[in-house]
Amino acid sequence: MEPNILNGHPSAGGIVVGEDGRIALVHQHGDSWSFPKGHIEDGETDLEAARREIYEETGLTDLALVRKLGSYERYSIGKGGIGEDLSHGLRERIFFLFHTRETTLSPTEKNGETTEARFVTPDEAAALLTHPKDREFFESVRATISR
Repeated sequence: MEPNILNGHPSAGGIVVGEDGRIALVHQHGDSWSFPKGHIEDGETDLEAARREIYEETGLTDLALVRKLGSYERYSIGKGGIGEDLSHGLRERIFFLFHTRETTLSPTEKNGETTEARFVTPDEAAALLTHPKDREFFESVRATISR
């Protein structure tokens, strides 16, 4: 039977827009593209977690908060970037919109989960995002993030 309840481990992250309108995406495990995000640790607010995760996965520290974009639920991406991994249950993903003046991305996390980070155009982001729910959320907020 497919699990369908939230497992209590929400993630927070951001759609980070650079001065030229390009968006930061991260390549994780060498097989999937997503927005920088990760688990909210004990004692952290969702905004604090989003800033920390963005730093760990992109190296960006100059993050001007624009607004909270909202949240959605999804399963993790399956092995090899294919399908969904139902074993961890549904997880809430909470996203904020940030602007940055920085132009260089350099992941700082030690676990090697993020194998690449790059700025891409909104059209490239829509094409690269691996999980259908990420693409759906992005399209729902795309007009909000456009300058």
